[in-house]
Amino acid sequence: QVQLVESGGGLVQAGGSLRLSCTASGNIFNINTMGWYRQAPGKQRDLVATITKDGSTVYAESVKGRFTISRDNAKNTVHLQMNSLKPDDTAVYYCRVALGPFLYWGQGTQVTVSS
Repeated sequence: QVQLVESGGGLVQAGGSLRLSCTASGNIFNINTMGWYRQAPGKQRDLVATITKDGSTVYAESVKGRFTISRDNAKNTVHLQMNSLKPDDTAVYYCRVALGPFLYWGQGTQVTVSS
């Protein structure tokens, strides 16, 4: 069994910054891709950023240049540094981890950006 614990969400004014973290624990062997997704009310869940075990990254166009994803393989942790936040970034942010063919999701953390 795998558990994902997220932290770092909250309320911030437009232009501000937040840092999200997600730590995986449990029956973990060879974590592959780690990533962040987000879901705004009434919308589908969309990719924000992913990072592979060797550090290759993918970003949604809407966050390029503002968000940075990183990971600590020794601690099974992935971070998302979010700068220059906009009201459109308001959503529940979910951590996702791939272990072999299996995908695991965190419980989500709310990010609210006020204008």
